[in-house]
Amino acid sequence: MSIFDTPELRAFRQEVREFLEEHLDDRLVQQTRGGLHMERADMARWQAALNRRGWGAPHWPKAFGGTGWSELQRYVFEEESAFADAPLGDVHGLFLAGPMIIAAGSAAQRSRYLPKILAGEEFWCQGFSEPNAGSDLASLKTRAVADGEHWVIDGQKTWLSGGHHADLMFCLARTDPDAKAQAGLSVFILDMRDPGITLQPILTMDEGHSVNAVFLDRVRVPRGNLIGELNQGWTYAKELLARERVNNAQAPRTKRDIVELDRLARTLTDADGRALIEQGWVRRKLAALTADFVALESAALGVIAEQMKGREPGPAASTLKIRGSELQQRVSETAMALLGDAGLVLGPGYGSGLLAPEGRGWAERHFFRRVVTIYAGANEIQKSIIAKAILGM
Repeated sequence: MSIFDTPELRAFRQEVREFLEEHLDDRLVQQTRGGLHMERADMARWQAALNRRGWGAPHWPKAFGGTGWSELQRYVFEEESAFADAPLGDVHGLFLAGPMIIAAGSAAQRSRYLPKILAGEEFWCQGFSEPNAGSDLASLKTRAVADGEHWVIDGQKTWLSGGHHADLMFCLARTDPDAKAQAGLSVFILDMRDPGITLQPILTMDEGHSVNAVFLDRVRVPRGNLIGELNQGWTYAKELLARERVNNAQAPRTKRDIVELDRLARTLTDADGRALIEQGWVRRKLAALTADFVALESAALGVIAEQMKGREPGPAASTLKIRGSELQQRVSETAMALLGDAGLVLGPGYGSGLLAPEGRGWAERHFFRRVVTIYAGANEIQKSIIAKAILGM
């Protein structure tokens, strides 16, 4: 019997489905299904609906607004949300900034920022990567210098996902230039409206605007905006990146995509009018994707269980990130192979007469997913982490 097939989880799944049916509207569904670049107002509206139900952040401790669910309940919720095409919301606030503030922030920071993340009233972005400090994050050059009751921050950040939607940034900066690379870093909260912050859009190959460059020119940050202890930013960054890697595995949404591939294979036909599912290469592709997903889901559940007990995932996050990101790429590659010409049109703006309904959103996802093996730490770096931390190499 499946671990999800209990009376309690069946009742809970039905409760989640009823909520989704009642609160998800067609605009939210179509934006989620059709691509990756949602409007902030729509993400905020969905987050507010979840928060009113008390479901704003199922992965947070109950004392800070979490649900108190088990790991299986959390997974059921994420799975049902994926299959209903519900938006992800502000990932940087919910999965990164919020947990970091809960773990290391002051009481004043928790009181100020957590309620607005839960309510969808403030959005966040992540100021880590720089033009010459991506996977080698410890080599970053952004500086923070103490000046009375403020810190003055100068530098540049890039690949700032969601920066154009964000109200706030958690920024990693060097506070001790004489310490070794990892030891002299700290994390600060920046208001994106502060003088000295200039945002520059970066358009990715899917022709969407999701990332940005930001320039920091003598940005004055109050002393109280330091998260945790001075010069302990590397410790917080490692924990944050591990959480990000777990989230980036995207197991429930990959499951939904594989089910959709199966539907496409049974719906689409070849030149002779036969369903694609009848072809051997299609069945082999779907079988391999399904088998690898089962392994990914099992590993993800194990990590979620550890997180729900308050333990950080550690190097296991690297294995999830590698397998999850590679599987996402294989799924979109398979979709493009099944769709053929129907998958070549990037979006409705290219002409509705050319846009086959079954191809909607797949080209955008396919192009954007070139980056999933790079962000949150390139997969090559994750393999080095596994070699050192798990294999002892």
